[in-house]
Amino acid sequence: MNESAVVVANDMVVTLDYTLTVDGEIVDTGSLDYLQGHQNIVPGLENRLLGMAEGEVKEVLVPAAEGYGEIDPEAFATVEKDKFPADFPFELGRELRVANTYGQVMLARICEIAEDSVRLDLNHPLAGKDLLFYAKIAGLRVATDEEMANGRLGGGCSSCSGGSCSSGCG
Repeated sequence: MNESAVVVANDMVVTLDYTLTVDGEIVDTGSLDYLQGHQNIVPGLENRLLGMAEGEVKEVLVPAAEGYGEIDPEAFATVEKDKFPADFPFELGRELRVANTYGQVMLARICEIAEDSVRLDLNHPLAGKDLLFYAKIAGLRVATDEEMANGRLGGGCSSCSGGSCSSGCG
């Protein structure tokens, strides 16, 4: 195969160098490897990287709906303050981990503080935000059979840690 003809396509392992800007501020920068076409990154970015060649640089605007979604008005919860430790520092914007009724741990932010309760925002911190990526395709290769079978790099599912899977997915 002619190396210059290799472009981002489904089932390719992509090394992506990126800078993410939201509302004019850089919120993240780095490099990541992912399996194209398997929903390992936000859909709007994944779709817009298709066809890019190794070494190519592109500015990619991902609307909120194709990134972390719009703000879900149902993703808020009111929790009584007496459910927290006595010395818990209640501060607007403070992030904390909470477990839902199924035991799944989620990130929440305190968005309102009342006398006896707090309101938690369970939306992703970037929900409702357009994402501006400065993206460079730093590397491309064909995925291995194992990567294809798992649908991601590193094997297993996202709820697995290390080599064991407690959720029955692998």
